[in-house]
Amino acid sequence: MYAIIGAGPTGLAMARNLQKVGLPFIGFEIHHDVGGLWDADSRTSTMYQSAHLISSKRTTEFAEFPMRDEVAQYPHHSELKRYFQDYARHFELYPHFEFGTEVIRAERSGEQWAITTRCDGHEQTRHFDGLMLCNGTLHEPNQPALPGDFAGEVMHSSVYKSASIFDDKRVLIMGCGNSGADIAVDAVHRARSVDMSLRRGYYFLPKFVLGRPIDTLGAGQMALPRRLKQLIDGSVVRALVGKPSDYGLPDPDYKLYEAHPVLNSLLLHHAGHGDVRIRKDIQHCAGYRVTFSDGSHAEYDLIVQATGYKLHYPFIDRRELNWPGAAPELYLNCLHPDSDNLFMMGMMEAAGLGWEARNRQAELVALYLIQLQRGATSAHQLQQDKARLASQRLDGGYAYLKLDRMAYYVNKQAYNKALNARIAALRADLPESLEDAA
Repeated sequence: MYAIIGAGPTGLAMARNLQKVGLPFIGFEIHHDVGGLWDADSRTSTMYQSAHLISSKRTTEFAEFPMRDEVAQYPHHSELKRYFQDYARHFELYPHFEFGTEVIRAERSGEQWAITTRCDGHEQTRHFDGLMLCNGTLHEPNQPALPGDFAGEVMHSSVYKSASIFDDKRVLIMGCGNSGADIAVDAVHRARSVDMSLRRGYYFLPKFVLGRPIDTLGAGQMALPRRLKQLIDGSVVRALVGKPSDYGLPDPDYKLYEAHPVLNSLLLHHAGHGDVRIRKDIQHCAGYRVTFSDGSHAEYDLIVQATGYKLHYPFIDRRELNWPGAAPELYLNCLHPDSDNLFMMGMMEAAGLGWEARNRQAELVALYLIQLQRGATSAHQLQQDKARLASQRLDGGYAYLKLDRMAYYVNKQAYNKALNARIAALRADLPESLEDAA
């Protein structure tokens, strides 16, 4: 029996793939339904009212369960909640999950894992042959302390829900990832003023080009050499939207795809119209006044820290995860070098990976487990290779920024190539009965 923690997209994919190969499992979900962060009613969700998918539905959906044609190209989070509910019902996954159940501790017990859960105030400990961590990477806010003493309100973007909080306030937003850009656009329509403090420049991509989602077009779908792809895509972006500095934002001092781009052209629109004023990095706070690194200053009522998230697995000892630096070092971002019964699922980010890559990652793990049981040569080869290649960075040669959030970033083409090769090897000697199921 295997334990899955989390019933978001990754947990559902893991459940589906264990189901396919006939391995028994129980899933634990702290909320009362599936969907993970896409269910805004969950206490662990970071969704806000205006949130939509930032990649298009066809590049993000599970291949064996496409979204309905009538669903928008960039669906609202409520539509995605329904999608995962439909997925779980279609594949009969609901009976395999215990909802309203929090995992509070996971410890090794001989060759098994002792998992302690809490439900309705009752704790119990059960033993499992393996453990899949599918509780996501976007729950624990990264909220650095402000320099000085700010007298106004400070909040992290993870707790932002509605633009009504901005009514008649002077707002400063720190950071400009996709959430930060969305929140700034929301604030424009309600706040007295909106400023944005940036430490670095960002690349901005429009969601639509010629009426089609940008991630479904030409070079975005082609496995081009790195330098050629950066040249072509960079030229297209400049032709479509210009440079960030044309709108008053700093230009990035790194190349395209060396950090995650921002898919939001509305921020550029509002910055170009003066609705959002761009500021330098915060140097000091005193009362309601914030002084920036260029010596300028202004007063604010509210600071929103859109400063991202930290990897967070509070129920398990960090030493179990081969975690020497900013992120665990695992082969294909999921396979532990020394353990065959602990898997970190969904801990990878890249432009264009989508949920299907999470599904394929789960397929790899399920096939690996069943082939280990059979004593297959392909599983023993992977067992040896994952110990040797755990520190391998599948970055496709891109010089990713040295940021904690980029520590588990991969290149889509390089990652999929390695992942698909391993899956093919595990499938090659699979019995016909299992091949048909998987």
